[in-house]
Amino acid sequence: MDQVECIVAGAGVVGLAVARALALAGREVVLVEAADAIGTGTSSRNSEVIHAGIYYEPGSLKAELCVRGRALLYAFCESHGVGHKRIGKLIVAAAPDEVAYLEKLAKIGTTNGVADLTMLSGTEAQALEPALSAHAALHSPSTGIVDSHCLMLALLGDMEAAGGMLALSSPIVAAEAGPDGIVLTTGGPEPMTLACRLFINAAGLDAPGLARAISGMPAHLVPQETMAKGNYFTCLRKVPFSRLIYPVPEAGGLGTHLTLDLGGQGRFGPDVEWVSERRYEVDPTRKTTMMASIRRYWPDVREEDLAPGYSGIRPKIPGVDGRAPDFVIQGPAVHGVPGLVNLFGIESPGLTSCLAIAERVVEAARG
Repeated sequence: MDQVECIVAGAGVVGLAVARALALAGREVVLVEAADAIGTGTSSRNSEVIHAGIYYEPGSLKAELCVRGRALLYAFCESHGVGHKRIGKLIVAAAPDEVAYLEKLAKIGTTNGVADLTMLSGTEAQALEPALSAHAALHSPSTGIVDSHCLMLALLGDMEAAGGMLALSSPIVAAEAGPDGIVLTTGGPEPMTLACRLFINAAGLDAPGLARAISGMPAHLVPQETMAKGNYFTCLRKVPFSRLIYPVPEAGGLGTHLTLDLGGQGRFGPDVEWVSERRYEVDPTRKTTMMASIRRYWPDVREEDLAPGYSGIRPKIPGVDGRAPDFVIQGPAVHGVPGLVNLFGIESPGLTSCLAIAERVVEAARG
């Protein structure tokens, strides 16, 4: 049996950031991934937005780590040549009865430490984006976009330069907790049995299932996951917007919004489709509902402008005591298993927060 100091499960953007942070701290790290490439799950199936920190309950991990993570991520992208742009965002009230919600978001964002938010009248918003239909808008200039694949490659490069190792096609098939750490068995073409003093469960959609599979992990401390599929449609013509355009949020997500990639290509989504299995094909009939949402802020959009693009699945967990769902970074102080840190519910703003989550995991690992 091989002995390793640290093992991180899941080579999405958060697992990569965690493995990098541990390697840079001088720890021996192996990053294991079930798929044959990094970032094939949620990390490559999202809006690629760098969030400012507006939507999240003050005092929550999402709020704290999003604001901290945004600053870290912009600095990382600058220093590593990762494609990104501080493009800005307008959250739109399409009708008068939605203005109060914008004002609420502005207060939440300010409380969270987002210091550059501005409420705009419809006329002021249209001066920025003439094609926009808006009764009012909240302007977030520090919102941005990032090349998520380039980001993940940069995180991997740092990890490997610091001595960390990546093992692809290595699904974890068994895990046993003991007084000195965790013993893991992986499958795939080159099965391994590895003992580690520190195991970070950053498996995204698979994190709850992996936690339940660890003998010695209290089952009642593993949250029940649900899957919220988000479908995206590509805009086939150039969109007449230079910023991201968001409606007021909806249940389960931030509403069908317009995002731009670094080449200026527009895409709309995600919607919210609760699913019981992982299927990533986009149902073309969902365009009808999406069009109705988009027309509230872009009346000139046409049916033929949108084509099915891609989809992603958010790893949702329930909130505590009826509150909004939050990130869960669960260490031995909670579950009592030496050397185990579980990451649950790392949905949006997980991409923005990845470096801040990694900081927090390193802190939890010390405890």
